Amino acid sequence: MKALSYFAAAAAVVFTLQGCAVQKQLVATGGSRADGTVKMSYEFGMFEKPVINVQQGLQSAIKRCESWGYTGAEAFGGQTKLCNAYGGGNFNNWLVTMEFQCTGGNKVAAH
Repeated sequence: MKALSYFAAAAAVVFTLQGCAVQKQLVATGGSRADGTVKMSYEFGMFEKPVINVQQGLQSAIKRCESWGYTGAEAFGGQTKLCNAYGGGNFNNWLVTMEFQCTGGNKVAAH
């Protein structure tokens, strides 16, 4: 019976360390109208397992590009992951950024 208690406690620790799935939204955090780029980011903590809807991020990037006079956007591919908070020998918080390229030419700049 005691071995079962130890097993249950160990399993609880393993599940806690793996983290739980958390839905994250990509939000605009930078970019350049002149270059036609939009940076979209999300943050997550040490015990979170982020679930990202890249389509939502793309739609947000398209809206930003359209407001600048472009007709669309596409993902560059890849992402940058930076430690936002460090403590106790661990990275406690991360900032992940994806970059999108505006497409369709800038109608505003053409005039």
